[in-house]
Amino acid sequence: MGTTELTLKDELITFLRSKDYVLKRELGNGACGKTVLLYDPPIDSHFVCKKYAPYSEAERVGLYESFVREIKLLFSAHHKNVVRVFSYFLYPDKYAGYIVMEYVEGNEIDKHVAQLPENINDLFLQAVEGFAYLESIGILHRDIRYANLMVGHTGQLKIIDLGFGKQVKTSADYGMSIKLNWAATIPQEFLDDTYDFATEVYFVGKLFESLIVQNDIREFKFADVLRGMCSKEPHLRIKSFAEVERKLGADRFEDSEFSEEAVSSYRAFADSVANALAEIGNSAEYTTDLDKILTGLATALRQVMLEEYVPDSTLILKLLIDGSIKYFPRNKIRVKVLRDFVRLLQAVSESEKRIIMGNLHTRLDTVKRFDRNLEEEIPF
Repeated sequence: MGTTELTLKDELITFLRSKDYVLKRELGNGACGKTVLLYDPPIDSHFVCKKYAPYSEAERVGLYESFVREIKLLFSAHHKNVVRVFSYFLYPDKYAGYIVMEYVEGNEIDKHVAQLPENINDLFLQAVEGFAYLESIGILHRDIRYANLMVGHTGQLKIIDLGFGKQVKTSADYGMSIKLNWAATIPQEFLDDTYDFATEVYFVGKLFESLIVQNDIREFKFADVLRGMCSKEPHLRIKSFAEVERKLGADRFEDSEFSEEAVSSYRAFADSVANALAEIGNSAEYTTDLDKILTGLATALRQVMLEEYVPDSTLILKLLIDGSIKYFPRNKIRVKVLRDFVRLLQAVSESEKRIIMGNLHTRLDTVKRFDRNLEEEIPF
C-alpha cells in the first residue's frame, strides 16, 4: 500500500480568527493615511495602526503603491532606532490596507529637546546611527522632519514613517521623484533633480542645526561634524552617514568605556589590516553592514583557526573593503589577532560595534588611494 505525503508547500493558509483591538485615540494624518492608537488586552500592549486613507480619493490608486512600499521597507529594517512593524493587512481589490507598528510613547524630537535640551548630543548620535543603518541597507527616507523623529520617555530615538522611502541599488535610483515642502534652504543637488544619501545627511544636519538654534544650546559636542553635514554644496559636504560615523568615531572611542584589553584587541587588528594593505582603489567603499562583517570574520576564523597566520589576507580584506585593492602578501594577519577582534565584536553593543568600525575606517583612510580601475586585486 502506498503512502501519502502531506506537504504545506505553496498551500494558501487562511486565518479564520480575526484579531480584536481597542481603539484608544487618533494620533494624526499623513499623505497616505491616518494613524490611531490601539490597545491589545490579552498582552497588555499598545500599537500604532496606520490606515491607508489618502487625502484625496482621486489619489487612492496612485498612492497605494507607496503604501505597499512602506510596508516592504519597514519589514526589511531591524534596528533599535527604526520603528518596528508587526503586521499588515492589504486589500488590493479595494486599494486599502493597514499597518500595525510599534508605539513610541513620547514626543516628536523638537518637543522633547525643548523640554530636555541636555539630551541633544545623545539624540544626535542615535539619529546618525539609525540613518547609517538605513543607508547600509540602501533605504532613503526622503521625509526628514521633526514629526518623523520620535523620542520615547526613556530617551530612545525612533525614525518613523517610511511612506516616502525608497530602496536604492544603483546611482540611477537617486533621481528625485518627489518634491516635498522642504525648508527654503535646499541643497545644491536639487537643481539637478538628485536626492541621494548625501542629501539625507544634509537634511538631518539642518534638522539638528535648527534644534540647537531654537533652543539656544551651547553644549553641543559635535559642531565640526554638524558643519560638515550642513554645506549646501555637495562637494564640501560629508557624503554619507558612514563617513559621519567615522568622523564621530575617533572621539567616541576614547569617551566610551572600552577595557584596555578591548582597545588592545582593536589596535592589533587595525595595525594588521593597515599593514597588509598597500593601496585602496578610489572607487572602493568600506563595508558598513555590521552583521555581514561579523559573520564573515567568524566564518574566516573557523577556516584558519588551526593556523598561526591567515594564509591569504584577502580573506579578511574583502570583508572590510568593497572594491579594488593592492596588498602585501607577506604582511599576514595572525590568527590570534583575528580571533581576539571577532570576540571583541561579539561582546560589545551595536553602537560600540559602530564606534569600533568607524575607528577602523578612519585608520584605513590613511592608506594611499589609486585611480586605476582594477577588476582583481594585484599583489606586490
